Amino acid sequence: MKRPRLAGVFLCVGCLLAYLMFVKRHYMASKSEAFRLPPHLRPGSDQLRDEKTSSHAQFQYGIMFDAGSTGTRIHVFKFQTESRDAPKLAHETFKAIKPGLSAYADDPEQCKAGIIKLLEVAKSSIPPSVWNITPVVLKATAGLRLLPGEKAKDLLDQVRALFLESPFLSRRDCVSIMEGTDEGISAWITVNFLTGDLHSADSPTVGMLDLGGGSTQITFSPQDEKTIQTSPIDYIRSFQMFNNTHTVYTHSYLGLGLMSARLTVLGGVEASPLGESTELVSPCLAPEYSGSWEHAEVVYTVKGQKAGEPVYEACWTKVEKVLYRRVTKASGVADMDFYAFSYYYDRAVDLGIIEESKGGTILVSDYINAAKRVCDSLSISPPKSPFLCLDLVYISVLLQELGFPPHKQFKLARTINQVETSWALGATFHYIESLKGH
Repeated sequence: MKRPRLAGVFLCVGCLLAYLMFVKRHYMASKSEAFRLPPHLRPGSDQLRDEKTSSHAQFQYGIMFDAGSTGTRIHVFKFQTESRDAPKLAHETFKAIKPGLSAYADDPEQCKAGIIKLLEVAKSSIPPSVWNITPVVLKATAGLRLLPGEKAKDLLDQVRALFLESPFLSRRDCVSIMEGTDEGISAWITVNFLTGDLHSADSPTVGMLDLGGGSTQITFSPQDEKTIQTSPIDYIRSFQMFNNTHTVYTHSYLGLGLMSARLTVLGGVEASPLGESTELVSPCLAPEYSGSWEHAEVVYTVKGQKAGEPVYEACWTKVEKVLYRRVTKASGVADMDFYAFSYYYDRAVDLGIIEESKGGTILVSDYINAAKRVCDSLSISPPKSPFLCLDLVYISVLLQELGFPPHKQFKLARTINQVETSWALGATFHYIESLKGH
């Protein structure tokens, strides 16, 4: 009786082992299937090789605060750096808040909440392990340039204290009011970096025109030595970038931005003392027009003149007087490629010459012809904006005073390769380059 019983036990154990082996094999197969790499990432695939290569790439970060007149914007840039090549922009995080720092001129402590909020954006975008080697910088533009010195200093001191308390790399020069020429150079670096023209010393670069609210800039790399020799000495700047030396013609005209120029053409004065008349009468507005316009926290009553002289000719004469001897003609610009930004872009959108989301090209003559058309139609039907005639006359005269003939074509773009064409990217590169010498 013992043998059959023993045989039965062995049979049961054997069946159990066989079952366990079956379960194990089935489980391993299903696990293998569940975690199998997709075809393009399996051993030997090009993409896997690329992934392995990129894992060895180094990343560097930079934080740039753009403190403009209407708001403060943070740009968190992630750069991929490999060997000695120029870095590549891997990612940009962007956030904007309103109002601008200058709105807190009488109570600078109040600006801190917004800056702290933007610093949190930087913390969430950058690995904590590299916070201490990531520079944080704030550059203020025309809005703070126009404030009384002590008020601007108090605002910047508040920001500097917050940066020094933050976990990021900050130096005493991390907060400043940006010189207009630096704004122009930084925007030029951005554009030529995004077009790929900075990556080689032999690539021809493109010029840059920017028309902001308070100032306007022109920056380009002269193609011949004569331009460098005949230009005002303070218009020529040289700097190092990606192991190359670049020499550029650059100038910022403070007070000739579109909003400041609009005020001047209308007959007003920047930062006029309280109690002065805020009623402005101009030939650049529709005859008999009356309305209000706010600029730099002052509300003006603006009126057109009585019907009589053709609006375009009268406005053109007024603008010419405002710009007389205030702008230097730049030689050699007619034969160079130029990008134009900000209000150049916005007014082209208003005219329907380009689509807002796509950009495009425009001729100087397009602005001239549109100015004539819009101004001469003022007495028949008012345009969507009462200032469109004035703005277009101003832009067309300004471009010609800068040395651009009517047949000159500009490229208009808000982004290049899906990256915003602001000065912030170029300023970040410039600042990182300056750290290398320390």
